[in-house]
Amino acid sequence: MTLQMRPTPGDRHPVPPYQTPRLRLKPKARPSGYVDGAWWPRSNELTAELPDLLAVLSVRLGAIGRVLYNLDEWPKAPVKFATGGGLVRLDGFQNQPAHTLEVLGVNRSNVVLLVVSPNADTDHAHSTMMAAAAPDDDTSVAGLLGISAGDGADRLRIHAGHLRRRGR
Repeated sequence: MTLQMRPTPGDRHPVPPYQTPRLRLKPKARPSGYVDGAWWPRSNELTAELPDLLAVLSVRLGAIGRVLYNLDEWPKAPVKFATGGGLVRLDGFQNQPAHTLEVLGVNRSNVVLLVVSPNADTDHAHSTMMAAAAPDDDTSVAGLLGISAGDGADRLRIHAGHLRRRGR
């Protein structure tokens, strides 16, 4: 992915991402499937990972207003998050679908991303991201990650326990 510049409201100079996020998106054409692409963050620190992701997604969505995340998968984040010269609302929910992140533009556009674990094997992460970004892919989140429903629940409990042990 090439480095994308992000214009900020009221600013004449674009703000580039510090580090290009590992992101694959489906083409903008007719949406298919549950996710619009996949993101492979480098860490489990949502507030550290979001600035670069939002800088790139703002090219597609325009100004970003809100991010929805699963509370069991990420450390609790502040309600308002300053990035790129603006404030973004961060909303963590227990019922946010597992392994997803939803980014909403202020113009009501949105992108739902499959979140690949930062600890994933490089080959597995790459193939998962490519499948999620395939134009006609309609595979479920669990199917894209190659996990059964029971296995997914077990992995989620293990991940949540890991976050709690780390003081999240």
